[in-house]
Amino acid sequence: MSATSMPAPAVDLTPGRPALLTDSGTLIWRGLARWRRDPGPLIASLGFNILIVLMFAYLFGGALQVPGGGSYREFLMPGMYVMTMVFGISLTTIAVAEDLERGVTDRLRSMPVSPLAPLVGRAVADMLFALVTLAVLLLTGLAIGWRAHGGAGATLAAVGLILLLRFALIWVGIFLGLVTRGQTAVVAVQTLEFPLGFLSNAFVAPSTMTAWLGAVAAWNPLSATVGATRELFGNPGWGGDSWAAQHYPWLAVLWPVVLVAVFLPLSVARYRRLAG
Repeated sequence: MSATSMPAPAVDLTPGRPALLTDSGTLIWRGLARWRRDPGPLIASLGFNILIVLMFAYLFGGALQVPGGGSYREFLMPGMYVMTMVFGISLTTIAVAEDLERGVTDRLRSMPVSPLAPLVGRAVADMLFALVTLAVLLLTGLAIGWRAHGGAGATLAAVGLILLLRFALIWVGIFLGLVTRGQTAVVAVQTLEFPLGFLSNAFVAPSTMTAWLGAVAAWNPLSATVGATRELFGNPGWGGDSWAAQHYPWLAVLWPVVLVAVFLPLSVARYRRLAG
């Protein structure tokens, strides 16, 4: 289907078989084969995430006060797990934008392929990489002293909330990849990842910010996931008296659902309007 992709099974057009499932499976394979052929960007992404964790744990940790005097690294890691999911937005955006620029998307649209398959294939492939990323970061956290104290069920629930947020952010990245053009636009997306992550409760208590900025941080979807996972992991957190802070577990589910409900239809509509 593309000169840049590894050999993959042909799109199955057999009558009576679900086209979306078979076509999506082919495109998921294409995404995985591309990583296998050119693993550099993904290795660099994993290395960057590990480096950020080590920087905060060993360089900045002594300057930050932990709520209640608990372990700084246990306080840090839930925020880092969520931040790595945010950093994945640019990877998704770059992959979608590159397919557009190289004509892969136009070629797919000219073929008898289910119109949703390219988007579903990208979303599933990126979720598989998110699983690998989170597994690597969990091992990194364990290596530097982070521990989960909430039990197996609570730990699995926390991991599920982190991946749910990543799934929602994948659709944000897909939409941005469909509407942006050129390397400058991609760099702009990468630049926005840090403000989005830092304007949350991942590293700074919203109560220490000015009133309006603290309210924005408290209602940031990332804050909900960070707050909920800290609670589920049994790690120290900021707490807070705001309505959002008191309902982070519910918001950690609601926000991703809202993001998917907004950006999935926008992505599908944009994909269908592409000239090709």
